[in-house]
Amino acid sequence: MTYEIEKSKEQWREELSLERYAVLREAATEAPFTGSLLHVDADGVFSCGGCGQRLFTTSQKFDSGCGWPSFDACEPGTIIERADHSLFRKRTEILCAKCGGHLGHVFDDGPTPTGLRYCVNSAAIDFSEAND
Repeated sequence: MTYEIEKSKEQWREELSLERYAVLREAATEAPFTGSLLHVDADGVFSCGGCGQRLFTTSQKFDSGCGWPSFDACEPGTIIERADHSLFRKRTEILCAKCGGHLGHVFDDGPTPTGLRYCVNSAAIDFSEAND
């Protein structure tokens, strides 16, 4: 698959922290309840930590209790889904549509009317508070 932003492994390593590289480029997962954005409730936007593409808003965020920031929807056209058969089970991986960075997974057990839970690593995203 090709993306609007294509970089070599070396370029990504130079630009990203070790943790961010592991999550975005190698599909690592941060430990539950450790992410810096888990409890962010201020009004604002969550964007890809690799390329800055807007992915989620605070209005889409909810506390799922799973240990990672959770959202019930994403901004249209910003996320690609693909099958993930790791860890001996079938899941749906979510990737940034612009740079291909691994964000986390989406599940169909969300409590809101969408029924979705986008479970996202804090290390994969940035938060920008809205200006009033």
